[in-house]
Amino acid sequence: MHTLITISLAVNIFVLIPIVILMLIKSPLIDHAWGTFTAARGILLSMYGTILVLSCALIVMPIPAFVAALLLMQVIYKFTTPFTVGSFTNPIVMSNLVIAALHVGTLVALFSALGETLFIVG
Repeated sequence: MHTLITISLAVNIFVLIPIVILMLIKSPLIDHAWGTFTAARGILLSMYGTILVLSCALIVMPIPAFVAALLLMQVIYKFTTPFTVGSFTNPIVMSNLVIAALHVGTLVALFSALGETLFIVG
């Protein structure tokens, strides 16, 4: 379980560091992949930055309930992306689906190991 948590969070970090940096410097590579800057892309940058910060914090101090919440949110948005984008063949959509599959494996391991205790507070 701990190995899968580390792998999932490390994938988030290694994927998002270059994307966030390229978005911040307004790289033409980002324009090519995500289109020209819009408010929606700014919101996406905020979401990616949040996932990156949380992944960095949780890889240092993994709190299973927080990891589960982060990964579950990612799985939902990544699995719904092909429908909102209207394509399963877009490279970003395809990479999202691969990462979501990894995160599903991590979530299954988390719930198998901890079950309902994952949600006990205090």
